[in-house]
Amino acid sequence: MDPLQILVQEKIQNSQNWFFSQQKPDGHWRAELEGDALLQSELIIILTFLGLEETPLAKRLANQLLKTQAEDGGWAMFTGGKSTVPNTVKAYFALKLTGHPLSADYMQRARQCVMRMGGADKVNSFTRFYLALLGQIPYSICPAVPPEMILLPKWFPVNLYAISSWTRTIVVPLSIVSALRPVREIPVERGIRELFIKDPKDWGPLRAPGKPENPGFFSWDTFFRMTDKLLRSYQSLPWKPTRRLALKWSEKWLWEHCRNSDGPGAIQPPIMWGLVAMKALGLSDDHEKTRYFYDQLMNLVIDEPENDSARCEPCLSPVWDTIITMRALAAGGIRADHPQIKKSVDWVLDQQIHVPGDWSKSVRCRPAMWCFEYRNDFYPDCDDTAMAIMALRNMVPERGVDPRIDEAVDGALNWLRAMQNSDGGWGAFDRNNNKEFLTQVPFADHNAMTDPSTPDLTARIMECFGTLGFRVGQGDRTLERSIRHLRETQRPDGSWFGRWGTNYIYGTGEVLAGMAAIGIPKDDPAVRAGINWLLAHQQSCGAWGETPESYEDISLRGTGPVTPSQTAWAILGLIGFEMADHPAVRAGIQWLAENQNPDGSWSQDVFTGTGFPAVFYLRYHYYHQYFPLMAISKWLCLAKNTPNAEII
Repeated sequence: MDPLQILVQEKIQNSQNWFFSQQKPDGHWRAELEGDALLQSELIIILTFLGLEETPLAKRLANQLLKTQAEDGGWAMFTGGKSTVPNTVKAYFALKLTGHPLSADYMQRARQCVMRMGGADKVNSFTRFYLALLGQIPYSICPAVPPEMILLPKWFPVNLYAISSWTRTIVVPLSIVSALRPVREIPVERGIRELFIKDPKDWGPLRAPGKPENPGFFSWDTFFRMTDKLLRSYQSLPWKPTRRLALKWSEKWLWEHCRNSDGPGAIQPPIMWGLVAMKALGLSDDHEKTRYFYDQLMNLVIDEPENDSARCEPCLSPVWDTIITMRALAAGGIRADHPQIKKSVDWVLDQQIHVPGDWSKSVRCRPAMWCFEYRNDFYPDCDDTAMAIMALRNMVPERGVDPRIDEAVDGALNWLRAMQNSDGGWGAFDRNNNKEFLTQVPFADHNAMTDPSTPDLTARIMECFGTLGFRVGQGDRTLERSIRHLRETQRPDGSWFGRWGTNYIYGTGEVLAGMAAIGIPKDDPAVRAGINWLLAHQQSCGAWGETPESYEDISLRGTGPVTPSQTAWAILGLIGFEMADHPAVRAGIQWLAENQNPDGSWSQDVFTGTGFPAVFYLRYHYYHQYFPLMAISKWLCLAKNTPNAEII
């Protein structure tokens, strides 16, 4: 046998053993989902609003902040990235709130970093709300988030369901806060006025990343800024005829969306603002609703008193981690008759959601899908649903063996078909959530107002179709439309954008894997261009890597520190086209094999997951585990039967 194949066989076994050692008793897997410093900073600010800034938890969160301070004194969105104003201002504020002295070297460096970047004047809309909550700036300079939005009908161009699901869950509680304007006054010495260059009333306009500075008078930007001024004027009126009804409906909507969910949307920002909203509405600390939001927030905290440190996850990822782990194990020959995998299959089947969520406002289909978290019935997503289908079918390839799987897969596939956008692609949580003009509202500087089709997600669903036996040329309308969408979104250089992973390596690898799964041939022009792009960006060590900075500077696409996860994505995109024996693929496999740890794991400190491009990034602690295992396992299976590949 080929020496590389012998080596890889050993590495596969090591990795499989490692995963089984990590499995939860009920059969699922979940690793930490790491975000940046803003998670700790914002939690400290919320704890301060509640009067809990002197608690041991707040102190430990502050200690974690000190561990992630960059050399320039600030805090970045990802390891090795450049410091940003919002992250650095909030981290500095959080440290002051927990009693760190201004004279400390790290505080002086942080303050100098903020001033070099333009002062607190440059913070984004979300940060303005956090500062207003503790009386540092007036609410009047925050963008208007009127609760009356919940009263707008669905046919109205701007309505609650026209914005993305994650923004929707934030807007509702934040609109309550924006209307009621709660403030906890703190001592001047705990404030951050020393970071202000101009008076807050003179701070510049808010604008989403990448939007033009001077869009012109006849533009959506100008329209929404005028609307924002009118709404803020309405806020100042002594009598607002719609306000009481809007607040009532907003509170009702928010509480309804907590049903069978780990908080609204099961993500940190709406949970935190939901807690503040309950307090603003006058509910006591021991009220059922207040306690619910507080408990859900604490469920996201990883508290380590033994290390005098604590940190917060943006959400929990059990379904996602479990189904990809199952796929990686299946690629190495493990099937559902394995005693530990039987529990995993049962767990995944139990997680399927059979009730309608917000998606049903625009789609009529029988519910049968999966979410990302433990409980999030209102917001299942296309990505988890496609991955769950593949995980179940990888473990039990034949129909008729397990009727439960057949029924789950059939229902989920019908749902995915119904969720396809008009342009042939798929978004994450909603159908046709793509009104570009909404990205011009002042509140849109978090860069996530809509949920349009993306190449990486569309390709994953295409791969799902391929796993179920669908092939190009069979006349399947859903599949043909998705292929056309991917051809239309390929960049001139042959790459594809990656919305949910970093970035063009991820996007291109995903699209190639999807195309290979449905039988698009290797000599297809789009395929050849994509392959060439990946080969051109392989580094001399044999691996691939790309920095998240490529979202803001396209010249950096395909470049950055090499990582196990991105190397795996590139390999998975290449090997479907009879390239298992290609020198570039073998070099990548060799790199993965040689860089595996003795315990069967891989190490990676770099962030390769994407929350919101140019705003928030993620480090999935399993990305550099299951994707490399999937890559080397699939490679070994193909390499045993693959002739020498043509060098493209």
